[in-house]
Amino acid sequence: MVILEARNLSMIYKTRQGPIEALRDVSLEVREGEFVCIVGPSGCGKTTLLRILSGLLKPVSGLVFWKGEPLKGPRPEMGFVFQKANLMPWRNALENILLPLEVRGLNGPKALEKASSLLEAMGLESFRYAYPRELSGGMEQKIALARALVYDPDILFLDEPFSSLDALTREKLNVELASLWRSRCKTVVMVTHNLQEAIFLADRVIVMSPRPGTIKAQFAVPFPHPRALPLIFTPEFAALARKIREAIEY
Repeated sequence: MVILEARNLSMIYKTRQGPIEALRDVSLEVREGEFVCIVGPSGCGKTTLLRILSGLLKPVSGLVFWKGEPLKGPRPEMGFVFQKANLMPWRNALENILLPLEVRGLNGPKALEKASSLLEAMGLESFRYAYPRELSGGMEQKIALARALVYDPDILFLDEPFSSLDALTREKLNVELASLWRSRCKTVVMVTHNLQEAIFLADRVIVMSPRPGTIKAQFAVPFPHPRALPLIFTPEFAALARKIREAIEY
């Protein structure tokens, strides 16, 4: 079932140097339970598209539909994780995860149970009372992901959440994210510059053109889930990466 649909999206930013056309006539569909990665050259409008799809930004033309209804802004069924974890420095790990529930007026044992369960799933139970300054970059992103999952959204929007991490930590978090996606039956739309990451995680990879961004190509990823890291060293994986890379213009 299609739960998210974009029709003919266009976006223009007004700047001192004049108008910049970020997106032009972008249309796409995302099915329930699907993991979609969006790739393309820098400045092609990937983050702009993600923000429009999530209701954080309004296009100059076109429409987004969430479960068949026009999207007018962010919804409680949507979770967000961005490039920076943006944790509250005065709150420990557990308190940062609890924040979205507190905002919704949900406190008490049930909220604590949800947050504790996610800490355990992230392998951070022993860091529940640690403050952001005491956590590694990978740990901070795990807390940010747990914070987005704690109120059980239907869809997650991820904007290069692992881009600042070293390669080994990034690979480890890719495996953990894939496991969370399968176990919690979420829909995910993710922006990334990393083709290996996109192919390892996604059911479908969308390639955007240089600005103004349009949908240039789409690739179904044929590898079954669950996927293990040795997959990235196979000839089949390399062949798909080559095809996607050839579709990206710089």
